Amino acid sequence: MATGIRDKVAIIGMGCTRFGERWDMGAEELMVEAYTECLQDAGIEPKDIGAAWLGTCYEEINVGKSALPLSMNLRLPFIPVTRVENYCASGTEAFRGAVYAVASGAYDTCLALGVEKLKDTGFGGLPNMVASNVGSLIWLWNPNMSAPGSFAQLATAYAAKYRVADQDLKRAIAQVSVKSHENGSRNPKAHLRKPVTIEQVMAAPIIAYPLGLFDCCGVSDGSACAIVTTVEKAMEMGKKNPVTVKALQLALSSGEEMGFNEWDGDHFMTTDRCSVKAYQEAGIKNPREEISMMEVHDCFSITEMVTYEDLHISERGKAWKDSLDGFYNIDGKVPCQVDGGLKCFGHPIGASGLRMLYEMYLQLQGRAEDRQLPNPRYGLTHNLGGVPFMNVCSIAIVGMYR
Repeated sequence: MATGIRDKVAIIGMGCTRFGERWDMGAEELMVEAYTECLQDAGIEPKDIGAAWLGTCYEEINVGKSALPLSMNLRLPFIPVTRVENYCASGTEAFRGAVYAVASGAYDTCLALGVEKLKDTGFGGLPNMVASNVGSLIWLWNPNMSAPGSFAQLATAYAAKYRVADQDLKRAIAQVSVKSHENGSRNPKAHLRKPVTIEQVMAAPIIAYPLGLFDCCGVSDGSACAIVTTVEKAMEMGKKNPVTVKALQLALSSGEEMGFNEWDGDHFMTTDRCSVKAYQEAGIKNPREEISMMEVHDCFSITEMVTYEDLHISERGKAWKDSLDGFYNIDGKVPCQVDGGLKCFGHPIGASGLRMLYEMYLQLQGRAEDRQLPNPRYGLTHNLGGVPFMNVCSIAIVGMYR
């Protein structure tokens, strides 16, 4: 009978580049930057790594179709290296491969790295995914669809279902962005580091009603990396109370959202189901009381807000009130986007999931400097890739070994 991976795998090292418009580096140099910090943090040598996973999304403009760029640029010693892609969950998917390999006993120590280089394309937003099979289906089905447009519909559906007044909704999602910018201003690795006010956010140009400029995350370059091993080996290395993986879950749309009439377009069915399985695996009974901090997929401010409910932390129809009440602020009950989130880091797709884990790892070890939270126990990361009616959700929960 499956028992999950709770406390079977420890994170012994992590690294993360500065995110931003990295004109000075290609994807290869970004990988090396993250890997160098990660290797030093773990205190091991390259020969100790048994296998590696590379997460990256856009093969056409990034590192190509294979995993060779990782093995060659990091000079990994003729070990198995696998490239994975799962939309915006690509970084967490690389982490999942490394964690499962260690948990299975196939390897003692594995590496996961995510990278994406997007700023050299000359395009202001994310490239479309027409080259992929699923991307082709989406764009043939609705060629005029845009990411802001589809997520704006999520906002209007949420407001209609729960009868949230227009100004209340706009102010609540503005607070989501204000909170993240405040946190990001404290993080030297963030792309955007200036606080903003609710008034600035609400007065910004509209991109797709009701989402304004500050409700949309930017595009950036970056990389993040993790090294994992068994708890026993971590302790042998002198890491007496290591950060361990409590849960890793993945859920993909089945088409139910579009195929039936029970979905109101106001939330994400994948996150709703994935979070329940993650809590069961981690042994968490009451996430609103037990989760200490979160990094969730805030590609748009409304995405973050409805995710509060899909993660079963806010009650259905009450997330907008929790947002306005400061529940998810850095000094609130469950701080969210402690490092600034996608809103301040941007979204180099393959790197985002591991970047989120990097912040949870630092927080649990008390190494987050002036962002540090008092005595965090569980950290949750959440990725959502695709569009509201066809998406991929991955959730990781980490904490100190107990």
